[in-house]
Amino acid sequence: MVFKLVYMLLDWSVGFYSLASSLSSKTALLDSSIGFNCPFDALMVFQSMKLVNQNPNSITLVSLLSACTRLLNICIGTSIHSHVIVNNIKLDVALGTALLEMYSKCGSIEVALQVFSSLEEKNLQSWTIMISGVADHGRGEDAISLFTQMEENGLKPDSLSFSGILSACSHLGLVEEGKRYFDQMVNTNGIKPTMEHYGCMIDMLGRAGMIEEAYRVIKSMPMEPNSVILRNFIGSSKNRGEVVCLDENLRKLLLQIEPDLGANYVLAACVSSVSENWNDVASLRDAMKGRRLKKAPGCSWVEVNSASSGEIIQPAVG
Repeated sequence: MVFKLVYMLLDWSVGFYSLASSLSSKTALLDSSIGFNCPFDALMVFQSMKLVNQNPNSITLVSLLSACTRLLNICIGTSIHSHVIVNNIKLDVALGTALLEMYSKCGSIEVALQVFSSLEEKNLQSWTIMISGVADHGRGEDAISLFTQMEENGLKPDSLSFSGILSACSHLGLVEEGKRYFDQMVNTNGIKPTMEHYGCMIDMLGRAGMIEEAYRVIKSMPMEPNSVILRNFIGSSKNRGEVVCLDENLRKLLLQIEPDLGANYVLAACVSSVSENWNDVASLRDAMKGRRLKKAPGCSWVEVNSASSGEIIQPAVG
């Protein structure tokens, strides 16, 4: 019964989107679907185009690739790439950038690099997406190389470009380089650091065991640190066995920002155990029980031959 209902809804969706007869109307529908964060609807528009043998143009394909990126659907994304090749559609900067972003976000970084290299024209967005892509895949040296090439090509890095290169420095443990890029961003390029930039710096310093310096960065922030920054910093303190002077206040701030996340209480309790503050540990565990909170298990999700497979990793909470 459930599957029958799903198929009925799919048939209705395709029929509904087929009412928009012109290519421009369907492109507008695609853009609206993406704008309202409904990528599945965008693919339904594409399906309706195929039913009436209506070939999408370059603008339409960019929207379709954006939908594939949000859904992490590399199968349809690859089909769109094949359509581009078979129909000799020119890979302009917009289409090429959308294509390399889809491959990068879906895990095919080598194909993304091939698409990037094949582009005759690259804009700042193309470079930034590629830098962030290789950085996210742990290829920090490639990210630094691309960043240098981008500057040599006369393009001025923006806020997103610096986020990518700072993330790369963090993963590679290149502390001095990361500091240099941060200084360049602020003092040379005149870019005001965002929460993400500060997060990259704190993560980089924490990974390197420079806890006191990471703490100074937190204190220098013009805004209150978010939960991600606090978790990274407190986690680094725990791993290094260091509890800095105002760590108690940071733990309280974390629990204040996200009071209903069990992992925060577990992390705070672990830090208290490092300083042998057992009363605090007991209090945090009681607070978890009072709120009926549990630490969610870690999980991983991969796609093999178009089939998804998940693995749950149970947390060790002693």
